[in-house]
Amino acid sequence: MQVTETAREGLKRTLQVVVGQAELKERFTSRLDELKDRVQIKGFRRGKVPVAHLKKLYGKSLMQEVMEQTLNDTSAQAIKDRNERPAQQPKVELVDFNEETFEKIVSGQGDLAYNMSFEVLPPIPLSDLTSLKLEKLVAEVDDAAIDKALANLAERNTAYDPEEGRAAGEGDLVTMNFVGKIAGEAFEGGSAEGQSLVIGKNQFIPGFEEGVTGMKAGDEKVVSATFPEVYPVKELAGKTADFDVKVTAVAKPRTPTVDEEFAKGVGAESMEQLRGFISEQIKREYDQASRQKLKREILDALDAAHRFELPASLVDFEFNNIWTQLENNLKATNKTFADEGKSEDEARAEYRQIAERRVRLGLVIGEIGDKNNLQVSQDELRRALVEQARRYPGREKQVYEYYEKTPGALAELRAPIFEDKVIDFVIEEAKPTEKKVTRDELLKAVEEATEQ
Repeated sequence: MQVTETAREGLKRTLQVVVGQAELKERFTSRLDELKDRVQIKGFRRGKVPVAHLKKLYGKSLMQEVMEQTLNDTSAQAIKDRNERPAQQPKVELVDFNEETFEKIVSGQGDLAYNMSFEVLPPIPLSDLTSLKLEKLVAEVDDAAIDKALANLAERNTAYDPEEGRAAGEGDLVTMNFVGKIAGEAFEGGSAEGQSLVIGKNQFIPGFEEGVTGMKAGDEKVVSATFPEVYPVKELAGKTADFDVKVTAVAKPRTPTVDEEFAKGVGAESMEQLRGFISEQIKREYDQASRQKLKREILDALDAAHRFELPASLVDFEFNNIWTQLENNLKATNKTFADEGKSEDEARAEYRQIAERRVRLGLVIGEIGDKNNLQVSQDELRRALVEQARRYPGREKQVYEYYEKTPGALAELRAPIFEDKVIDFVIEEAKPTEKKVTRDELLKAVEEATEQ
């Protein structure tokens, strides 16, 4: 194999690779020998078919296989010999390939020549992680937070007692049948029987709850309500519908008293133990929110501390993914760029910067992980796969098969685990200072970081 670099511009490389007749012949002969021992041809015993006869029957198809394998093997070897890391799968194009050149290769009188184009990953000089200035927000769990969580838990355990002659009011559970119509015609998804509605929960479109309020069991009424301008079903967005409603029952809420009996009813031995469980849960939520904020701070710091040439192919790939998702979202919500307060060109420039940031951070995170031998173990990957399967009860087998058969699927599971390992490593190196804050200050900081 002869490799010649024919072009170099920035991170772009173009190589011409020539695989000589001798190597091709050796590969072809080896493939014929493998076939000879396996093929069954009428009139010949297994393993006794003359090579010339095999070549006559299968020569062209075998050479195609040999060429494909040779392209894979030699292109990988050419890059390995150069000690380069392609940003994406190299693009391979055969040189002057036609029926005549193929016949020459099959007959052992021609070389296989191809051009290979790719971008290399740039050298990434890592900054000193110990110099990063980071701040970790710490919120303590107080009695007020526990009391609020207990109140929410009690509300979730609210029971409803039917009451004859009761007019539906705030907090009441209304059971009803209804048929929705637009311009006198019933529409898909607009009818239901035995539908439940808690007044004040805003579970239906604007105007519906207000129309049902005051109705009693047995009452019938036409309720008008208008779908929001931004609504998942475009055919209904912004339209007013009339619902023929019949209430079948009205039940008043009965929220349990938060006491020892309540604690035992939700699985605790005592109120003290229940408060302890809730305190631990809130602490986990605070820690998760704090980590989310710190992670964003770390990513911002890593982005600001590293500047190097980015492979255009990776940026283009990331931008196209972002842009496709954006266009789909605009289409689904029936919006335009004007609704977002910007032109398409401005949006493209903004999302191009986002794509560049993602590529830069991806490369930096990968480099930190590689330089410090951070790896995702098979056990960690297996646990992630089990957790993913649990999200689809009854379809676990299909989930496992998907990850087994889909190229790159396991890499998608590995990526966030690897990223978290790098984040943990950076935290250990940078040793963030701690700042005590209230719950509201913590959540506000997380919200602001998410909106950036």
